[in-house]
Amino acid sequence: MKTLFPRSGLALALLAFAQLIISLDYNIVYVALPEIGDGLGFSSQTLQWVVSAYAVGFGGFLLLGGRASDLFGPRRMFVTGLVLYAVASLAGGMAHAPWPLVAARAVQGLGGALLFPATLMLISTGFAPGRERNRAFAVWGTAGGGGMILGSLLGGMLTEAFGWTAVFFVNVPLAGVAALAALPLIPGQRRPEGTTRRRFDVAGALTGTAGTTLLVVALVQGPESGWASAPVVGAAVAGMLLLAAFVTIERRGSHPLLPLGLLRGRDLGSGALVTFLYMGTFGSLLYFLTVYFQAVLGYGALRTGLAFLVPMAAIVAGSQLAGHLATVRGVRTTMVGALLVGLVGTLVLATTLAVGSSYLALIPGLLVLGIGQGAGYTLMFGAATSATPAEQQGVASGVVSTTQQIGGAIGLAVLVAIANSGTDGLTGAALRAATVHGLRTAMFVAAAGIALTALAALGFSRAGKPRSAPRAVSTDDRMILEESQR
Repeated sequence: MKTLFPRSGLALALLAFAQLIISLDYNIVYVALPEIGDGLGFSSQTLQWVVSAYAVGFGGFLLLGGRASDLFGPRRMFVTGLVLYAVASLAGGMAHAPWPLVAARAVQGLGGALLFPATLMLISTGFAPGRERNRAFAVWGTAGGGGMILGSLLGGMLTEAFGWTAVFFVNVPLAGVAALAALPLIPGQRRPEGTTRRRFDVAGALTGTAGTTLLVVALVQGPESGWASAPVVGAAVAGMLLLAAFVTIERRGSHPLLPLGLLRGRDLGSGALVTFLYMGTFGSLLYFLTVYFQAVLGYGALRTGLAFLVPMAAIVAGSQLAGHLATVRGVRTTMVGALLVGLVGTLVLATTLAVGSSYLALIPGLLVLGIGQGAGYTLMFGAATSATPAEQQGVASGVVSTTQQIGGAIGLAVLVAIANSGTDGLTGAALRAATVHGLRTAMFVAAAGIALTALAALGFSRAGKPRSAPRAVSTDDRMILEESQR
């Protein structure tokens, strides 16, 4: 297999840049939340929706976004996702009231749900298997893992220098330039003669998207409203009923949004579990570090961002190391090793958290954790989709991305509840001490989850050679990767 891109270096840089934009938006608003709340009049109960609206839009539409890449071509979804990012970011920066900003964040999430599977699909199918693809995933993973840290740094710098609106306006030129660059750098491919256009699974799209969205709403709202509250229970029950209907529709349909036979594949099944556990553990640690820096050590927005420079450098190093080791030692072996390194880093970091700790005392744990975290992030998506036929890479990417989002929401909710369990009614020094104790406990629980993730990664096949599609997949789904892009 040859590379899909005539200018592969520039195309890889563009795909990594798009992944950087997605990762930035995970965290760039965190350090700006106090200013956003004061500037727009959010209440303490509604401010969380500045973050949650993005998670709902992103998590709810990922499966649909993945299948859209299969049906309409990843380049078209890539450009559409970037345009949505640019428009929604402009609207968010111009918002003068809470709910227009929340709506803009939801549209940003929708843009991410179209962009992420398209980007992952182009990486998975656009580079030759082996060294070239491992290198591409290393660069892509560096942008993804490093971007999550860079979001905190950039958010702090922009908020302090220009105010909270800057964390939205910065996306407009970034996404706009990337969308324009995609037109010459990402080629379209015509469907071979004799193939037929697949029909879009409207019923599956409606039930699957609505069910996933309601489930994500319940997960992000549960910690705030209470898991037994009527809105949370109602959203969870409605979401599960819709997802049950979705499974029935997909099982009986001739043009399914999600061919259920794909889920029986060893690598995709293991990948869905690994991404779920990874984001429920590693994905939550960034939040706890932010709480520790600001609530315990008293860092401001800019200093908090600067504190993430060390883990960002470690994540970049881990991502690059993973690409090399995967070529030499194999993806499964490298993935398990990365998770074990991250486990050690989490334990070291948890033991060094204290009310009076210095930043220097945290550096060993931050370095080891970042190397394992960066290497694991780089490898897990490619390992999950490596055995999926090219024409179904989009929906496979949507599956693992959806489990990533749901795992992150569940993991954060559980670990936050653990971390906050002993802080009610406390103030001052007592609150800081209780906060540290809760954060350490949550990190130890996360470490146990990381150990489970390493066990789940043993489920990946040793060889990453593509296999034929599972027998249960409809023959109608066997068509080329991309449609003609005009």
